Amino acid sequence: MSATKKLYKIAFGLALFTIIYNIAEGLISTYLGFEDESLALFGFGSDSFIEVISGLGIAHMILRIQNNPNSKRDDFERTALKITGIAFYILVFGLVITSIYTIWTGHKPLTTFWGVVISTISILIMWILVVWKRKVGNQLHSAPILADANCTMVCVYMSIILLVSSGIYELLGIPYIDSIGTLGLSYFAFKEGKECFEKAKSDKICCCD
Repeated sequence: MSATKKLYKIAFGLALFTIIYNIAEGLISTYLGFEDESLALFGFGSDSFIEVISGLGIAHMILRIQNNPNSKRDDFERTALKITGIAFYILVFGLVITSIYTIWTGHKPLTTFWGVVISTISILIMWILVVWKRKVGNQLHSAPILADANCTMVCVYMSIILLVSSGIYELLGIPYIDSIGTLGLSYFAFKEGKECFEKAKSDKICCCD
């Protein structure tokens, strides 16, 4: 096996790991978020499921550029991007409305302990993925893989928001901080949705650059 093929195999493996991790993170986060009545954790988990759809497009992209590095985005990738974009917008709408409602009613989560735990793990895992994807992308001189690494950084930012909001509530019990954290997640989800539609309409590598 040539060095190039080995690197593409690693890149594809990282894409598959990202998909599997997001499925597990989504299941655990939405369950615990629902049980603990933590909107931020539930929203974080919902975002993970959407990232799975995006991850399928990334995995397909890696196979495409492996066979033809100069090829353009195909119909499968464009469709995945559109579906992902719609899902992000639906998530944003639901999170914003629910956040406003919880602030209005004064609802507070039972605990945000698991939000702290899950966000800490996510920051570690996602940062390792970012570093590894950048390493492979640089070795392959692949702009698409490097762009995917930059997009993975968004997951790190969202994890940090969850960690901060969950940590503040768990330590200080400040009212509405969980809902404010949810609005922060909504901002990044909206941004990701917008970028998905922009990428679907053009051959620009990644709006996350």
